[in-house]
Amino acid sequence: MRDHAHAEDASHPDVWTGRATNRVQWLLALVGAACLALGIELAVDSAWTAGIAPLVMSVVGCIAAGLLVLFGTLAFVHVDLRLDRECVEVRCGHIGVPRRRIPLSQVAGADFTEHVTPRHWGGWGYRWRPEKGTAVVVRRGEGIVLSLWDGHTFTITVDNAESAVRIIRDRLGTITPGTAG
Repeated sequence: MRDHAHAEDASHPDVWTGRATNRVQWLLALVGAACLALGIELAVDSAWTAGIAPLVMSVVGCIAAGLLVLFGTLAFVHVDLRLDRECVEVRCGHIGVPRRRIPLSQVAGADFTEHVTPRHWGGWGYRWRPEKGTAVVVRRGEGIVLSLWDGHTFTITVDNAESAVRIIRDRLGTITPGTAG
């Protein structure tokens, strides 16, 4: 930790990072891998007598379903949150996609919530609900709710969310709303 220009911000690191992980998603990824393997097995070792069209449809269907489930779940096995002096950045999965970067100048406030669940948002992943806003939900539990100046909210499940909310609130006191971040 370095010395900071503002005494009130001296207890906070320049960059705060947090993460939330969902190990159940690995089971879903295995289901996707199994579908993919089934599609490959059908393509390589098939003795279908009904013709080529049903075989191609089965192979393509299994491979497509396998890839969608595999990559769709791996994208949301975990979420990484990075909070620096200028923005909040959220990256999902191992390759960091989808990703959202929100300048602190666009944040009106931050609140801690103890109970975020996939059920409230319609499942795991990057979610949008007109009455609730946008969220990245990878597991149930604590999270951060950012209130943006445009009236929208952005919710992120992350471990140690209370600490992140404290840092965001401290940094919001030094930022002019609506300025480029």
